[in-house]
Amino acid sequence: MAYYRQLLAVLLVCAAALSWWLLQHNQPDDPAPVTGAQRTVDYYVVGLDVTRMTPAGVPAHRLRAQRLRHFSSDETTELEQPHLTVYQADGPPWEVDAERARMSADGSLLLLKGEVLIERAGGGTTRPIRMQTRELRVKPREDYAETDEKVRVVSNADRLNAVGMQAWFRPPSRIQLLSQVKGHYVPR
Repeated sequence: MAYYRQLLAVLLVCAAALSWWLLQHNQPDDPAPVTGAQRTVDYYVVGLDVTRMTPAGVPAHRLRAQRLRHFSSDETTELEQPHLTVYQADGPPWEVDAERARMSADGSLLLLKGEVLIERAGGGTTRPIRMQTRELRVKPREDYAETDEKVRVVSNADRLNAVGMQAWFRPPSRIQLLSQVKGHYVPR
């Protein structure tokens, strides 16, 4: 019985050595590029500043970025330090800043990456608001944004912390915090 165990052990070691040798000698010298890894920039813009108007000719959104790169392979656009302004008819605009962003081919989705700051100044009946999060998905045509990440909301001395958020910038503007909401409210 011991003889068969030794023979089996020797055969397993030989099979492992042969497998290793075959793996090493059948590797191509220059591996093929991974699909999707090669992305070609077909144009770029430095100092982007574009405004989308409403049908009535009033500014709806303004998008600025330090640099824009468009990729022909998937028709996506990458932005460095994007700043999105969402104008309001009867109040101060919403201002959204991020480290970088990626826009879908049809422009219907803007993925803000890294640290994201959303602010609206106070004015009239609106209170100032400041929200900090990461990884924000924005649907510009719907004036809608959402995240699954942690969110910090500050308005005057009041503050809220939560995980996940939905925000509608179009009047009536509203914010829905999705889970683990904790707040500090200062009575007036």
